[in-house]
Amino acid sequence: MSKTKYVQVGTGGRARFFYGAVASDFKDTSQLLAFCDINKARMDYSNRILEKEFNARPVKTYMSHEFDHMVRKENPDAVIVTSIDRTHHRYIVRAMELGCDVITEKPMTVDEVKCQEILDAVKKTGQNIRVTFNYRYAPHNTKLRQLIMDGTIGKINSVHFEWLLDTFHGADYFRRWHRDKRNSGGLMVHKSTHHFDLVNFWLGTRPETVFGMGDLMFYGRENAENRGITKFYSRAHNSENAKGDPFALYMEQKERLKGLYLDAESEDGYIRDQSVFGDGISIEDTMGVMVRYKNNAILTYSLNAYMPWEGFRVNFNGTKGRIEASIAEKTYVNAGGKVSDEGALSYKKILVLPIFKKPYEVEIEEKEGGHGGGDPALLNDIFGEPKEDKFKRAASHVDGAMSILTGIAANKSFKTGLPVQIDSLVNFPDK
Repeated sequence: MSKTKYVQVGTGGRARFFYGAVASDFKDTSQLLAFCDINKARMDYSNRILEKEFNARPVKTYMSHEFDHMVRKENPDAVIVTSIDRTHHRYIVRAMELGCDVITEKPMTVDEVKCQEILDAVKKTGQNIRVTFNYRYAPHNTKLRQLIMDGTIGKINSVHFEWLLDTFHGADYFRRWHRDKRNSGGLMVHKSTHHFDLVNFWLGTRPETVFGMGDLMFYGRENAENRGITKFYSRAHNSENAKGDPFALYMEQKERLKGLYLDAESEDGYIRDQSVFGDGISIEDTMGVMVRYKNNAILTYSLNAYMPWEGFRVNFNGTKGRIEASIAEKTYVNAGGKVSDEGALSYKKILVLPIFKKPYEVEIEEKEGGHGGGDPALLNDIFGEPKEDKFKRAASHVDGAMSILTGIAANKSFKTGLPVQIDSLVNFPDK
């Protein structure tokens, strides 16, 4: 059987999830040919991981300005995009123009202009895009989809969805490139793309109208000053003021963080361990959103990034009753621990409350792997031999667009104080 050939652009903390799978569990069906990045040291580190941890041969490396040359020379079937969010569209569009399919990390891109470029490129080239929404595959999220599909509580009229990021994982978005909204679209796009996609997936519908409010109310220097903090620093490494700060990140103590970032920062100047109470943070940490969907359902959603525990609660209100789900996740810092710890669960419960009947708890299948057991199923869908899936969890560019457009609309609403119509953001081909 011939192998599907890949190249990967972007070798930061999320990259290993993909190249590690190709080099191990899916080496019989897939082959990685090359890395592409702005940072040679980071690519060299990733090659050392391939050799040391996966007993695989190192692959060729190309600098970011050599992307076209790499694709033409290596002739891959698909390009894996795990670069910084604001560059996703650049590599996605160019890969398709050069005749490749694309597998992209979420979010697909960060604003409506870049989204339109991707939609136009799909229509023009006929190539395929897969967006890696691993949360769809988590057994508890799939179970919620099944309950709704089966009509357990009738037609869903409203959803209340609360997501909490803790002071370990949540704080990490304020240390790195995500803190600049130009790079990430803020948490409304970078993180909430997962959550908005889940609502689209659970309800089998698309967003129509979005209204939101958000602000930076905990992180950032001014907020810290208002709480009486007087000791500040720009980064944790070699900083006396950082000592004793529970929010400080010490990269030299974590092998992967040191190899990917501390040892590589001289090449591109990227500082991974910035203070969460420093200046220059342009993203929100406290957000509330309302969404009306095409099927007339209403969502109330909140995201807070400085909570004492991590996870979510979601409640569905239907014509035949209510579903309540509570999921607690283990805390995690990207590239700072085991890959399997990302999104791993510490508690899960789904309760169905039918009208005029006794409530009952729903059994949730136990599975190993990151994101509550969803990661292995996602990786098999991408790199292995996909199984028939009645839940249709594989996500296309349409799903990728519909998830980010909710967050993009929310960002616009933050600025204007007005509701935003999704259809006003892009010309969306139904494909």
